[in-house]
Amino acid sequence: MSEFVMRFLIGGAVVSLFAAIGDVLRPKSFAGLFGAAPSIALATVGLTISKQGSQYAAAEAHSMIFGAIAFFIYAISVSRVLARYKTAALPTTIILMSVWFAVSIGLWRWWGRFS
Repeated sequence: MSEFVMRFLIGGAVVSLFAAIGDVLRPKSFAGLFGAAPSIALATVGLTISKQGSQYAAAEAHSMIFGAIAFFIYAISVSRVLARYKTAALPTTIILMSVWFAVSIGLWRWWGRFS
C-alpha cells in the first residue's frame, strides 16, 4: 500500500510542477505536453530504482523512450492522413495504431540486439 501512496505523492507533486510550467508557456495548446504522462513516468522510474535497482529501471526507461518515439511517428502519420485524405478521425486513429505498435516493437527488438 505504501508504494501507491508514494506514487500518489510523487506523481501529484510532479504533475503540479508540470502544470505550473505548462501554465506559463504560450500558446496554451502547447501546455498539454506538460500533462500527467511525464510526471507519472518519472515517479514510476524513481520507485522502480528504489525497488528493483537501476538496471531494471534502465530497461523500463528504454521502453518508455521507444514508446514515445513510436507515438510521435504515429501522431505524425495520423495528422498527415487526416489532412491529406480527409478521413474520419476515429477509424484513422484506430487503424494507424498498428504503426505505433510496429515501431515500438521494432525499436524494442532492435535494442535487444545490443543489450
